[in-house]
Amino acid sequence: MTSDPLRILHCVRSPIGGIFRHIMDLAASQAAAGHDVGLICDSSTGSAFDNALVDQISKHLSLGVARFPMQRQLTIQDLKATRNLYRHIRDLKPDVLHGHGAKGGAYTRVIGTILRMKGRDVTRIYCPHGGSLHYDPNRLEGRVYHTIERALERITDGLIFVSDYEAAAFETKVCQPRALSRVVYNGLRPEEFSPVQANEDAADFLYIGMLRDLKGTDLFIEALHNIKLKSGTAPSAHIVGEGPDEARYRSMVSKFGLEDKVTFHGALPARKAFAMGRCVVVPSRAEAMPYIILETVAAQRPLIATRVGGIPEIFGRYSSHLVEPGRIESLTSAMEAALAHPEAMERLAGTLRGCLAETFSIDLMSDRIMTLYREVRGQLPEDLHQASSQSETDTLPAANPQTIYARTGQR
Repeated sequence: MTSDPLRILHCVRSPIGGIFRHIMDLAASQAAAGHDVGLICDSSTGSAFDNALVDQISKHLSLGVARFPMQRQLTIQDLKATRNLYRHIRDLKPDVLHGHGAKGGAYTRVIGTILRMKGRDVTRIYCPHGGSLHYDPNRLEGRVYHTIERALERITDGLIFVSDYEAAAFETKVCQPRALSRVVYNGLRPEEFSPVQANEDAADFLYIGMLRDLKGTDLFIEALHNIKLKSGTAPSAHIVGEGPDEARYRSMVSKFGLEDKVTFHGALPARKAFAMGRCVVVPSRAEAMPYIILETVAAQRPLIATRVGGIPEIFGRYSSHLVEPGRIESLTSAMEAALAHPEAMERLAGTLRGCLAETFSIDLMSDRIMTLYREVRGQLPEDLHQASSQSETDTLPAANPQTIYARTGQR
């Protein structure tokens, strides 16, 4: 337990998916260490499954959970939301405001700045989790969001990136950070490294994730259709998850005549879903550091994934096995190869799992983030400050802008 507890408020617009998994793990770890922790999120986002997770984490948070209406896009309603959030945050007297995603990051940095102008000692931390960095800087929408990010960076005390790729994308699309910045990988619990065995009646493939084009759900269905056209028989598949495009994907399945091969399940715990398929497919067009990849590798499940965001950092020297994003022919070929050579997929799954545990742990993630908080607040012992500065304040990794743009061109 810490001898110097902080009052920490996390803010995110949408309490769903990997971004909320990150917040849950971090907040629970901080609370267990003796800090006073709270959460602010949107009141209109999330299914029954997601809301149950919010209720679950609320039991650990001494500063509670507060939910306010928050719009995804920029609207006039943001002014009302900022006023409501300001009153709530002001009364809780936080030491650290930690914003997650574009909207959560904007609210916390603007409100934190107002509180600082009123004499409060508030530290403003931001983690993009992809967010606005997924936008194409060559399009108007991307230029608008990146200009806003550039302005907000000036009122940021600390930046946390979940992958080297995300850090490089920020440099390329937004600016060279003036604020103290760190790359901190997402972490997993020790029990998540127990292998999961496929059920006897498992489908050939499992898609698990949000149902939206950014995640490549449409590509997954198209690849199943392509295999059917080539071989005369479609592989069996389960689709696990929820999202705004579910109705369209159901229509695609019907259009391609895959109703007897593809089953939609809604949201399920990842490890329960893993047993339902012999090979997990994550065909994302853009990512930061996806939890589903970490969870799949830790569970030692065969995996087909795309070369986007921080995924190559997870695969390391085995990244040649990744599929180029948005290329349906490459995804189809990878899925055909998985059907033809399941033993090779199993061997790769075992190899990847063995490389993961030391780097992607919740304890390490939480420790590095807490160290950043303390360093920004000037509370690190001098020896730790020097070690941190020497090992972590190097220039962020250089990136070819064309590589960054190619990976994030389609939302």
